[in-house]
Amino acid sequence: MWNDLAFLHWPVPASLVAPLIPRGLTVDEYDGRAWIAVVPFWMSGVTMRGVPPLPAISTFPELNVRTYVRHGDRPGIWFFSLDAASRLTVFGGRLLFRLPYFFAQMGLEQREGRIHYYSRRRGGARFVATYGPTGPVHKAEPGSLEHFLTERYRLYAAERETVSFADIHHVPWSLQLGSIDIERNDMLTANRLSAEGAPLVHFAKRLDVVIWPLQKLVR
Repeated sequence: MWNDLAFLHWPVPASLVAPLIPRGLTVDEYDGRAWIAVVPFWMSGVTMRGVPPLPAISTFPELNVRTYVRHGDRPGIWFFSLDAASRLTVFGGRLLFRLPYFFAQMGLEQREGRIHYYSRRRGGARFVATYGPTGPVHKAEPGSLEHFLTERYRLYAAERETVSFADIHHVPWSLQLGSIDIERNDMLTANRLSAEGAPLVHFAKRLDVVIWPLQKLVR
């Protein structure tokens, strides 16, 4: 389960992210703009299919940096980096899903309806922020920017010249508009990205997610 998640989105020119996307994928745009995101949350009940979760290793914070791509008519997510406070997740994410996971010292605390979140990757990249919801719960309308940014049911990964994908299953997000106070955010520059202005913020309290095994992409 993904918990207390904030989608922090910035619009950027597609030319900023295109050089960082592997051959075979194209940058997905909405109204002529690409979008990059920093997404802090915490996970619970993480386990392999058929294996009961162990509380000591199945609950931890995670933080990802991503953009949106497509292969043909199949939209999906491209991760620039994923930080987790679980060495097992870092190892498994790199081995099983070919994703750029990093171990980080991370923590969060909920106070008065706000999430106080911090992450520090080995090597120095840090994220420190306080965020929470500001509006009622709603579903994203098909065709809207919210829908484009959040309703993604495939991730793409690459190793050398091989591009793969994994399908993702979950019900539509229950979203709320949100706000954030960012004390420090090194996550964009750590991934050779940059953005201007305040992010578009959405909050989601929790969601059950299933990720299927990785498959090689047939071009």
